[in-house]
Amino acid sequence: MSLSLSTVILPVRRWHEGGRDQWVRAETLGFHTAYTYDHLSWRGFRDGPWFGAVPTLTAAAAATERMRLGTLVTSPNFRHPVTLAKDLISLDDVSGGRITLGIGAGGNGFDATALGQEPWSPRERADRFAEFVPLLDQLLTEGAVSSQGTFYSAEEARNIPGCVQRPRLPFAVAATGPRGLRLAARHGQAWVTAGDPRIFEDGTPEQSLEALRRQIGGLESACAEIGREFGPMEKILLTGFTPERSTMLESVGAFVDFAGRHRELGFTELVIHAPIPDSDFAADESVFEKIAVEALAQLDL
Repeated sequence: MSLSLSTVILPVRRWHEGGRDQWVRAETLGFHTAYTYDHLSWRGFRDGPWFGAVPTLTAAAAATERMRLGTLVTSPNFRHPVTLAKDLISLDDVSGGRITLGIGAGGNGFDATALGQEPWSPRERADRFAEFVPLLDQLLTEGAVSSQGTFYSAEEARNIPGCVQRPRLPFAVAATGPRGLRLAARHGQAWVTAGDPRIFEDGTPEQSLEALRRQIGGLESACAEIGREFGPMEKILLTGFTPERSTMLESVGAFVDFAGRHRELGFTELVIHAPIPDSDFAADESVFEKIAVEALAQLDL
């Protein structure tokens, strides 16, 4: 099974003070896709610079030529399908059809209350996501959409000329539970997971692999329910949130071992964070670059 390697570039640098260079360097290193997080602020970076995902990706599209670009992930926390669809169509056009939308239900972080609302319950979050994704799908594939939902509506929303990618840009749907996995099976060209958050702190690599195996099994079942072929669906692991997070980028060999075990599970794309000093994503830049250039070739030896 082939495996691709991608990266996440957090939007913490001013564009003309190293931001642009990171995206250009990612393309030079040969990454399949460079993603960024779509948040208003995030965790330990809350009191520092944090730039918007859509403008950042638009600038990255102009600065690169071949590498795919995307969000990992966008959520309903502060997005509405109508306005998001317009931004995505524009971004897909600027990039020449290189955009992937990573999309998830979101969490209870800073984004959840930034617009002045109370945090949604897990059930409401799931309900909103179940309505958000199909409406966004419709908006990106039809020229004019009217729809009345419980949470999201559209009235004669025009999205002409549509995406460069047809019938629309691909969705990578983040999900771990049965309801989300059914959404991924129905609407996703890819599925995304970061592992099992319940074992993030104290779990073992073996427990993580077993949790991921169960998630993949759930996705396969969800595909079978609707008669979709499971094999060709892309399966993406956002790394950095499993028990190996502190060791997997220590050397090319350590990463090759990690990648091999997860390829055996069925993952087709691994995503690693570009290093950020003095953060949870601190790593040796030279090792990160060697992994980008050498790891996949070593994996196939």
